[in-house]
Amino acid sequence: MPAEHAAWTRLLKTYVKAGSDGLTRVDYAGLAASQADRAALDAYIAGFADRDMSAKTDGNFAAWANLYNAVTVRHIVERYPVKSIKDGYLTGPWKEVKVQAGGREVSLDAIEHKILRKTWGTPEVHYSINCASYSCPNLPAKAWEAASLNKDLDAAARVYINHNRGVTVTAKGLKVSEIYNWFEADFGDSKEAVIQHLLSYAEPDLAAKIRANPKIVGYQYDWSLNDAAKLRKPVKP
Repeated sequence: MPAEHAAWTRLLKTYVKAGSDGLTRVDYAGLAASQADRAALDAYIAGFADRDMSAKTDGNFAAWANLYNAVTVRHIVERYPVKSIKDGYLTGPWKEVKVQAGGREVSLDAIEHKILRKTWGTPEVHYSINCASYSCPNLPAKAWEAASLNKDLDAAARVYINHNRGVTVTAKGLKVSEIYNWFEADFGDSKEAVIQHLLSYAEPDLAAKIRANPKIVGYQYDWSLNDAAKLRKPVKP
């Protein structure tokens, strides 16, 4: 039996490029140039219009996260070339970009905050959605599926936290992603709880460094487009 989100996985495998620096980037130019694959993306997104996604299930978590990522990719492709998803917006497009899903119109902002965060309320939400930016958790090269959701979310969190986008160790303490500042409440509602969250996914070497000086001294975020056309160097401390 084919995976439920096989159509999205095919597009991801075609256009998501893994870099040697631990980041995945998207070949937006390639997708923009393919009329057939743009039509396939539109068809995949349209399939959510009347789908019942109201229940709190792994299948619906996967569906909402995949939809968010697919709509974000389409938004970039429609405006490409851009340097950042925020180009042309005062704060960003998330409240303005809307899609029919679950029998109603929802924005990207609503999918993230009113559906995924409100319904599931777990830190792993933040590793499931991609904002088309360098500092965002990776867009995976395969769709989220209910059967492997927990394993794949665990892997996504581990990859992000052990990359310097998630945690950078400095002589004074830790510089961490702004995600842990903006959504501190989702990670236990204190800096100490954020540290414990990071430790739960940190590899032994990083965990030892965190424990040696478990103090958050700053936050970092790079909104540059995760564009395969422009390989970027990792963010420096």
